[in-house]
Amino acid sequence: MAQRDEAELGSATRLSPEGEVAVLRSPAPRWHVVVWDDPVNLMTYVEFVFRRHFGYGADHARQLMLRVHNEGKTIVFTGSRERVEADVQAMHQFGLQATMQRAEQ
Repeated sequence: MAQRDEAELGSATRLSPEGEVAVLRSPAPRWHVVVWDDPVNLMTYVEFVFRRHFGYGADHARQLMLRVHNEGKTIVFTGSRERVEADVQAMHQFGLQATMQRAEQ
């Protein structure tokens, strides 16, 4: 199993039958960056933003852009809450409409 940073792990405590306290670690909730279609930005610009900000290759960025255009929205990234908040803010700075959504476990 790959190591995860402490920020990526949630924790809970549980009392064992012997009276010992055990700390249980579970993955922290994941979040999605959702980009929405808008009538303002050109498709080539949206593709450029995905390549520039997320570092996606041309084909992947184009597929995501087409999903935004054809379906009205798409998930472009999934990660920790802090990272997703920063990415949503970055999308806003690029002029794109974006929100964050909690991923289903």
